[in-house]
Amino acid sequence: MTTRQSKQFLAKQFPVKQFLAHVFVLGLVAVMLLPVAYMVLMSFRNGQEVVNAPLALPEHWRFENYANAYEKMSYLRSILNSLGTTIAVTIAVSFTGALAAYPLSRSKSRSTQVTISLLSLCLATPSFVTITPIYETFARIGLLDTYLGIILAFTALNLPLAIFFYTSFIRAIPKELEEAAELDGCSQFQIFWYVIRPLLGPATATLSLFVMLMVWNDFIYPLLLLTDDKKFTVMMSVYHFVGNHSLNPEELFPAAVLGSLPLLVLFIVFQRRIVNGITAGAVK
Repeated sequence: MTTRQSKQFLAKQFPVKQFLAHVFVLGLVAVMLLPVAYMVLMSFRNGQEVVNAPLALPEHWRFENYANAYEKMSYLRSILNSLGTTIAVTIAVSFTGALAAYPLSRSKSRSTQVTISLLSLCLATPSFVTITPIYETFARIGLLDTYLGIILAFTALNLPLAIFFYTSFIRAIPKELEEAAELDGCSQFQIFWYVIRPLLGPATATLSLFVMLMVWNDFIYPLLLLTDDKKFTVMMSVYHFVGNHSLNPEELFPAAVLGSLPLLVLFIVFQRRIVNGITAGAVK
């Protein structure tokens, strides 16, 4: 084998461009993970140590920081509140959004186009615009400081995205499947439930990711609608534990880690379904 052939063989086996692309991507991932690594490391340090040497590694690992945060945050109760709210909103948004998107995706009338345009407008509306109407409405009908109220508020905020998302996805499903089911005597709801709904799995996985992130991390609406500390979400518990008048690193960093940990675990467990859903949505 000549020298030229050897170089060509090595170039095929170890492509330089692919190697550089991998290095570049890994570098970006490392840069993105640096704040997370910093947060975790600082959570094991004393507040004065962080102030004196912000970039130093922990000399003594202070696990009592987490014990203190866990106790004062009422961590388990707030996690259960956030988890229950997030799951309930995700189910409500997925089911109601798909149910509303099905007729919109199959209709070509002018009113349908107007409805979809209004949904697009809702997506562009800032969330703070809806705060006052929601608060006034809930105050009149007695839904302030209730689990039902916060679930309905988050569901209403995420429904435009779900309907808009499902509409474009359902349009890619062949109508022949519905026609075959209709010939078998299925009603419109049966066609949706037994034919359309099973095909929405990848889209639902992708949508659920966005909804869960939005509900779990939201702070404004729980602050506005909830006053009973027994109903606080984890973000509200972090806020009340850390406070807004002083900044104590040995309280801030453990609270931030504990607040984001359940969502990280949930993402790791369901990452395969989430990636498959995003890929299928892109192909559709």
